[in-house]
Amino acid sequence: MAARVLRPLPRLKPFNRLQLILQHLKMSNQMDSTAEVLLEKRGGAGIITLNRPKALNAVNLSMIRQIYPQIKTWEQDPETFLIIIKGTGGKAFCAGGDIRAITDAGKVGGRLAQDFFREEYMLNNAIGTCKKPYVALIDGITMGGGVGLSVHGCFRVATEKTLFAMPETAIGLFPDVGGGYFLPRLSGKLGYYLALTGFRLKGRDVLKAGIATHFVESEKLPALEKDLVALKSPSTENIADLLNSYHMKSKVDQEKGFVLDEHMEKINSLFSANTMEEIVKKLKQDGSPFAIKQLEISYLGKQQAIYHHNLFFDLFNAFLSVEYSRYSKKIYSNTMHLIHTSASKARNDLMCVFGFFSFEVYVFRCLGAIQIL
Repeated sequence: MAARVLRPLPRLKPFNRLQLILQHLKMSNQMDSTAEVLLEKRGGAGIITLNRPKALNAVNLSMIRQIYPQIKTWEQDPETFLIIIKGTGGKAFCAGGDIRAITDAGKVGGRLAQDFFREEYMLNNAIGTCKKPYVALIDGITMGGGVGLSVHGCFRVATEKTLFAMPETAIGLFPDVGGGYFLPRLSGKLGYYLALTGFRLKGRDVLKAGIATHFVESEKLPALEKDLVALKSPSTENIADLLNSYHMKSKVDQEKGFVLDEHMEKINSLFSANTMEEIVKKLKQDGSPFAIKQLEISYLGKQQAIYHHNLFFDLFNAFLSVEYSRYSKKIYSNTMHLIHTSASKARNDLMCVFGFFSFEVYVFRCLGAIQIL
């Protein structure tokens, strides 16, 4: 039997070989549409998509651990010129942290709460110090942890569907995720009012409050994203120009005044104290319908809440003052008072709050100032 001659396979042409390589890379980078967070590179843009629509895109520890290293990678990548973050589902950008998971872990003595808050604050800081322009499309509910994922970046684009709030004080926490940094830098005492009452801002009011940098109709966001991705090696100024062009064309609620305009004089006067006791006293003395309404907020005037809210004032002062050591002692003093006057379970909770509180101040005060407003 004659031996068979094996012929060499034809070599692929360089162009065909390149096509195969690109196809392989495309397949290997296919995003899992069921993943909680989608990370992709399109054009010169890194795109982060929060993908938990049924949970209003609430952020959990797993998502944080994916987003943080990706931001750091894109920050060092010379071919990435901007980072875009958005949410899916049409209802929320991000409604906050996944409190249910944290609570469930706490019931069985898990470390999830400590790990979550520590790594969340580190992510917030990474966003605020990111060297690449960071564009947050805050379409829909944006509260708590969602604020931390957006407000520290260069650009925050609100829509008519945006609903902003910092409701932490209502659940026994403080305005975290850098709230102690950006809230006192809003006009007058607006930030203090938003933090203590959890008041909700909607649509264009988020821009007028100084939280968003631009306003664009929700239906225009896909086109805006496409144009951002199409920019060739853009500078921060190029990105700002594009956002400005969309902003100038947006007419929804353009003529409406700021929802709190009629109350700003009262807010600046009544919320200008340095302790919660002073604010409660001012509200009672004022006696106006606006002041009475604030006192009716279930947690604002309660004695236990007063000491808790004084921690909030210490946080704001720690961020604003160069005398950080003096305020850190006040934080400790006020926390110890709460601990010694609370039930045993509450004491453990308060020790956790003190830990989160101190780490928040450390991240945002000591790792370098974040210039956002």
